[in-house]
Amino acid sequence: MEEVKGLSESERNWAMLCHLSAFAGFFFPFGSIIGPLICWLSRKDESAWIDENGKAAMNFQISILLYIILVIPLCFILVGIPIIIFLGVLKIVCIIIASIKAPKGEKFKYPMAIPFIQ
Repeated sequence: MEEVKGLSESERNWAMLCHLSAFAGFFFPFGSIIGPLICWLSRKDESAWIDENGKAAMNFQISILLYIILVIPLCFILVGIPIIIFLGVLKIVCIIIASIKAPKGEKFKYPMAIPFIQ
């Protein structure tokens, strides 16, 4: 796995926070997008590492939200329920993995993330 060298502790912590702040979505409406957005926008100009992780977190959260919106109509025929459960589990697992890798300076590519923000 590719590791970025020479990162300060602050950069590593803010990169991790960009990912972890997505858990705010479990407590506030749209918190999974607002949390990473605030972290990313507040520190993106200070570090390329924070900028990269913030963009990755934002793209993944927007992608998951889009997938859930597209799957909701399938819930009426029960096919969408397991898909939404899968997306929820995927979201939690990916946030945890990215949050563990970011402070180590390791890059993590979210699966199924659409690169809206580049």
